[in-house]
Amino acid sequence: MNSEFPAAVHILVYLAHSPSRSANSEELAANVGIHPARVRKTMGCLREQGWVLTREGIGGGYRLAAEPAGIRLSDVYRAACCGGLRPKKNTGSPGSDCVVASGISGAMSGYFDEAERRYLDYFDGVTVQDVLNRIVDGELPGAMMAD
Repeated sequence: MNSEFPAAVHILVYLAHSPSRSANSEELAANVGIHPARVRKTMGCLREQGWVLTREGIGGGYRLAAEPAGIRLSDVYRAACCGGLRPKKNTGSPGSDCVVASGISGAMSGYFDEAERRYLDYFDGVTVQDVLNRIVDGELPGAMMAD
C-alpha cells in the first residue's frame, strides 16, 4: 500500500469536518503533511469518484460533494491505491535452484491476496463519517489525547 490511501481519507475527513467552506491544496497539504502537488493528484482521484468539487481561481478550492456517511473507506482505498498490499518488488527468483527462492513469491502472493480481501471487507463497513465521529468524539485507540 502507498500513502495515497491515508492521505485521501485525511483529506475527505478534513473536508467533512468543515463542509460549508472550501480548502485549497496548500491548506490541505499543510494539514495532511504532504506536498501540494500530491494533494492535487489525490484530489483528481477523489473528484473522479464524485466525492469532491473543485472551484478554480481566487477563493476557490475543494469541497466535499458527497455525504460523508456514504463514502466507504474500501471505495477510497480502491480509488486512491495502486498495487494494493502486495509489495512492488518480490524477493527470491522463480528460476532459482533454491526451493525457497523459487517459491517464495508464489507462496506469499496468496497471503497478500487474502489479506487485501479481508482489509477491504473490514473497510467496507467504515465510512468517512465514522472516522470523523471517532475524532470528534475523542475515541482514538492507541493514541494519547491532548488536554
